Amino acid sequence: MSELTRVLIVEDDPGLQKQLKWALKGDFDLLFASSREEALDCFERNHPAVVVHDLGLPPDERGVSEGFASIQAMLQQAPQTRIIIMTGKGDRDDAIELIGLGAHDFLTKPVDIDQLKLIVERAGFVSALQRAGAERLGDAEEEPGLFLLPGIIGRSEAMQQVATMVRKVAPTRASTFIQGPSGSGKELVARAIHALSDRAEGPFIAINCAAIPESLLESELFGHEKGAFTGADKQAIGRIEQADGGTLFLDEIGDMAYELQAKILRFLQERIIHRVGGKKDIPVDVRVVSATHQDLEQLIAEGRFREDLFYRINEFELRLPPLSERENDVELIARHLLRQFAESHQKPPMRFTEDALLAIRRNEWQGNIRQLSNVINKAVILSSSDWVSAEDLGLVTQNEAFDDITLNNIPTLKQAKEETELRLIMKAMRANDNNVKEVASQLGVSRQRIYELLRKHDITL
Repeated sequence: MSELTRVLIVEDDPGLQKQLKWALKGDFDLLFASSREEALDCFERNHPAVVVHDLGLPPDERGVSEGFASIQAMLQQAPQTRIIIMTGKGDRDDAIELIGLGAHDFLTKPVDIDQLKLIVERAGFVSALQRAGAERLGDAEEEPGLFLLPGIIGRSEAMQQVATMVRKVAPTRASTFIQGPSGSGKELVARAIHALSDRAEGPFIAINCAAIPESLLESELFGHEKGAFTGADKQAIGRIEQADGGTLFLDEIGDMAYELQAKILRFLQERIIHRVGGKKDIPVDVRVVSATHQDLEQLIAEGRFREDLFYRINEFELRLPPLSERENDVELIARHLLRQFAESHQKPPMRFTEDALLAIRRNEWQGNIRQLSNVINKAVILSSSDWVSAEDLGLVTQNEAFDDITLNNIPTLKQAKEETELRLIMKAMRANDNNVKEVASQLGVSRQRIYELLRKHDITL
């Protein structure tokens, strides 16, 4: 028997709670909460796949402030959770705003139970598909809220918007174009689209158009027949044909030769290929996702990229932000990479020092995630202890950074405050062995405040 989808219902009306329990029991693993505090506590302890959330909660039953704040906190902590909003007729605009922030769907009261059940079932299916996709990519969740999408780590607003768009386009057959700087994770997004699509069980075939010589790229894409050219001593199946029934990812398509672009356009229009040296029509059922760090519209203006091909591959466009625009995602990604590299190099679990985290946070990371990954991998190899310091990373330490302040790099008071706050929390957590109660007592604040600060700075226990 398959495991039931865990559903948290946040509703303060006992009568409606009873009605929902009667209607949904047996089909779902149900949890209930009546206030924001109860909801967030239950959410953190049980990690539900789906949340059905009323907007009107005490002490603001006639308003939306409590429900709105609760849902925002859940989305920040675990953006992949499917949240379904129950709202009054006058709160529709608030529900739509929350949909824009990452909520899954909304229903207007009085709720149609059959409709709610169907939406919860679909939301549970999407959640299960997302987890399965992460496992296929070798990235099963290590903590609640780590993965926005299969293989995609982050909690920033910029990446939540990307995740929302990916979930919308993945179930369709639209040719998707990903624009983003080098090292920003374009292939990971393409893989997430594949993992969340109805082609997930089919092949995902990636080819970097910039990494293969122009003279060989056509054969790599379309394949060739025996004797088609010197050295073609046997038939070869191309990447397009290998992707039949799945997804083809054309990375750095902006580097493709102009003459070859015409053949790709013809394939996209007809969904038929010819191997090099062959005449046989070969139908291929492939979804195409393409990407580049270049400005294709500028290349079109320069006569280096076909405008008709651009419109064919760009039925749906996704723009990936650089790592510098992803708020505190860099620390979340850095910790994940540190765990991965420590395991791959057969080292014990490792952690960053405070100076290392602050140095990571201050670096501009022009090479984005690829640069961050390379720096951490090298540090893990070179480190002789369980701690990775700023020196191991080859980055300026925090003390050096403040000692070397110039007119061009003076931090704002907010930045200085946050960096000092982060250092203090990290030291207290280490001194108290991650005991939140002790840390709260030592710092003179509530445990709830400590949890808020941990979320703010993306510190995981």
